[in-house]
Amino acid sequence: MLLFWILFNLFVVAMLVLDLGVLNRRSHRVGFREALIWSGVWIALAAAFSVFVFFWHGRTSMLEFVTGYVVELSLSVDNLFVFLVIFRYFKVPDDHQHKVLFWGLSARLLCAGCSSSRASR
Repeated sequence: MLLFWILFNLFVVAMLVLDLGVLNRRSHRVGFREALIWSGVWIALAAAFSVFVFFWHGRTSMLEFVTGYVVELSLSVDNLFVFLVIFRYFKVPDDHQHKVLFWGLSARLLCAGCSSSRASR
């Protein structure tokens, strides 16, 4: 089980590096079409992972994952409004918003990982 979590976290880090380091190296304004395509890509990855969970742990675990994913996705919608307010307040240019979000979310994931590792001691 430890090997799975190591591989899973390496995959997440690889996707983050791919996102900012390769695909979005230059800052640009993300349009509606591009945002829709990337949303579809990440949702397809989650769907593929749910299929993997289905074959590895069964129907109940897959349904738990999908339920958690849908709940988290719907709860994250209110964050979009918070981001919009913060970006407007600090006058973050449209072409830099993706990078600001990326580094903010990366810092949040790092803090959550540190917090959960300390809590498990």
